[in-house]
Amino acid sequence: MFSALKRSRPLVWLLLALPALWIGLRWAITPDEYGYGHAIADSGDWAAWLLMATLAVTPLRLVFKRSGLTLRLMRRRREIGVASFGYAVLHTAIHLVRKGSPEYVLAEFTTPYMLAGWAALALFVPLALTSNDVSVRLMKRGWKRLHRLVYPAAILTFLHWVWSAFDPTTAWIHVGILAAIEIVRIALQRAQRVT
Repeated sequence: MFSALKRSRPLVWLLLALPALWIGLRWAITPDEYGYGHAIADSGDWAAWLLMATLAVTPLRLVFKRSGLTLRLMRRRREIGVASFGYAVLHTAIHLVRKGSPEYVLAEFTTPYMLAGWAALALFVPLALTSNDVSVRLMKRGWKRLHRLVYPAAILTFLHWVWSAFDPTTAWIHVGILAAIEIVRIALQRAQRVT
């Protein structure tokens, strides 16, 4: 399985697309039971989970330097990040379709949770557009600098989740996990610089 993932980008994309297909299928088959509330929540959850997975790759690589699994994750990190962006776009599209009217969208645009969500999405756009081999080659060191935008974008993403949730407990748990990932990453990178 892992060797197939290593060689096959289409297989990786198929696996990353399966939750979106499941969301669409459930909404199409049982619109009253599943509906907008589940679709918006599930698409947002997948965007956040894949973002956390992307951010977890660096600390995992620093801890398990010789592991083949972490090497494969490093090679697929950009795909996971782009998939996270794709789920954020799906989340946004579901929201816009539900609201229907541009006036309504603009009226709620200035609420803190919507501002955080739109700002996070705006930061993710250049990251998604440059998550390809050509951009890495052309931009060289600038690519890494640009992709540091993932950190403020992640903070905005999780603020959006906390502020928009009916019960923010789950969101706060994920904020704690994200904070732990980043604390470990920073500590390991500092330790590596010292040695």
